[in-house]
Amino acid sequence: MASIQADHPMSHTVRSRFRLTNRRREAVMAYLFLSPWLLGFLIFLVGPMVASFYLSFTEYKVIQPPQWIGLGNYTRMFGDDLFYQALSVTARYTVVSVPLGIAVALALAILLNQRIVARGLLRTIFYLPSIISGVAVAIVFAWIFNAQFGILNYLLSFVGIAGPNWLGSPRWALWAFVLMSLWGVGGNMVIFLAALQGVPKALYEAGELDGATRWQRFWRITAPMISPAILFVTIMGIIASFQTFTQSYIMTGGGPANSTLFYLLYLYKNAFSWFEMGYASALAWLLFLIIIICTLLLLRSSTWWVYYEGDQERGR
Repeated sequence: MASIQADHPMSHTVRSRFRLTNRRREAVMAYLFLSPWLLGFLIFLVGPMVASFYLSFTEYKVIQPPQWIGLGNYTRMFGDDLFYQALSVTARYTVVSVPLGIAVALALAILLNQRIVARGLLRTIFYLPSIISGVAVAIVFAWIFNAQFGILNYLLSFVGIAGPNWLGSPRWALWAFVLMSLWGVGGNMVIFLAALQGVPKALYEAGELDGATRWQRFWRITAPMISPAILFVTIMGIIASFQTFTQSYIMTGGGPANSTLFYLLYLYKNAFSWFEMGYASALAWLLFLIIIICTLLLLRSSTWWVYYEGDQERGR
């Protein structure tokens, strides 16, 4: 009799409803715990993005209601000399600082991956600068690059070189920012260290048996094996370089002669100095588009030079 009752269709229905109720309760609890993040995401990220997208099609000077002008802000860029200057400064800075930073970070990672004295301490010392506040770093480097009492020109004087006016010369100001970008290579160094430690030692042993030199082992073994890390660091470096703001805002304000007028600084001046909020929103969306295009191009090109061990195994 008990078995008949257990197999009754009503019992299956009750169990199904019970399971459905439990799933709904779990779903409600999950969304309840996620709600703080979801609300923050919608209010502080999605909301401002939607608002800025609308404002990019308006003329909005903050103290007056926005007026719809369509693509006026975007067409305005084509006749804006400061826009071209800011884009040129940022592009030149990116082209030089990103590869240089990758090379220095990789060299440090290779060095600190060897068995040397105080290796752990040295790793910590090289990593710590990457976590210091950008404002503090900018103030320190403003003193370092000072033409009168800066330590850099003081050190150059020992080798008979008269240091330039780093931050006061349109010729040297951008190079000062490139040198300063090397301060934070410790973060990328840690990424490269993790990638280097994942390279099988058997590959190096096989290369040595085949008579490969150190350079050949680096180009034939190390570089392909850590190429995914190089791709990641390159993408993040390009994104960060296009968003350079704090250094130029604190140290030069975009000068001298707009030689350090980075794109994000120009956007900031339009929004909060000249109150051209609509034009600044258009500049922000163009920057977003530029970053997306650069990222997609790098990801598309990665099929030619990035090696994934899993793809190789599946190909076999």
